[in-house]
Amino acid sequence: MSAPSDAVLSVRNVTKVIRGREIIKGISFEVYAGEVFGFLGPNGAGKTTTIRMLVDLIKPTSGTIEVGGVDVHRNHNQAMKQVGCIVENPELYSYLTGWENLEHFGRMIPGVTRERIREAAEIVGMDKRIHDKVKTYSLGMRQRLGIAQALLGRPRLLILDEPTNGLDPQGIKEMRRFIRRLAEAGLSVFVSSHLLSEIQLMCDRVAIISQGRVLAVGRVEELLEQLGQRVVWTLSSEGGRDLLASHPGVAILPGTRQPGDGEPENGRFHVSAKMNPDLVPALNSLLVKAGIGVYSIEMKNPSLEDLFLSLTEGEHID
Repeated sequence: MSAPSDAVLSVRNVTKVIRGREIIKGISFEVYAGEVFGFLGPNGAGKTTTIRMLVDLIKPTSGTIEVGGVDVHRNHNQAMKQVGCIVENPELYSYLTGWENLEHFGRMIPGVTRERIREAAEIVGMDKRIHDKVKTYSLGMRQRLGIAQALLGRPRLLILDEPTNGLDPQGIKEMRRFIRRLAEAGLSVFVSSHLLSEIQLMCDRVAIISQGRVLAVGRVEELLEQLGQRVVWTLSSEGGRDLLASHPGVAILPGTRQPGDGEPENGRFHVSAKMNPDLVPALNSLLVKAGIGVYSIEMKNPSLEDLFLSLTEGEHID
């Protein structure tokens, strides 16, 4: 990944007010050359509104958006020449072949030759099926053809909104590898998603957005280090949560079952705690002496889900 001075996309203090309601609340982040940048948040967090502003479909109420140092709104054509974008499922003509689809869209972009169409098909691994009808393609192949379409103009920035939606596990794995290869070739890839596990596996850096605010931006491993290791206890009684919470050095993490949340799972309560694993033997003894059954103790490295729950105090990603 390139140095911060090589920012391809810069978003600075952007707000958006719609019908008197502030939807986007002063968000800022940058995407650098040759990185996969994850834009992570639940449905309704403001991801799609932000993407629409990035590609100048709607204008921000305040703030600036630049691609390659060019203001998206003041110099639309110059900025958009550097951007390829797919929002959810690509729009394709199923009665045409993949090649004919690329030819059709290529006519709208100055300088796209037959050679460039061939290159784009090869980049996404569709060269062997490019002359087949799109109606015979799997969803994963349609996604790849849509990305080939977005790459026709040789963009510096590729924006993908929920690129793994509807794909089976193998398709998701292939899409993840493919996106990494694009970044390794020097392209900046902006991936919007609500799938925490996929973003963690795919991205170099992430921005976490909730209710129109960016809560954290940074390299995935650096953000996770802030959480520390957690321990998940499976207990026979809800009272075990209070016992653990009262012990110095134990912090119960958001997302843990709270009193009044309903019946425990199979009569067992799960409690997630940020703590030093060295405390486990003593706490286990305390729980047993208090008559609380300990079914399991699991050490877990922090995940983006833990980070999200910590930042949003338990808000669900879905």
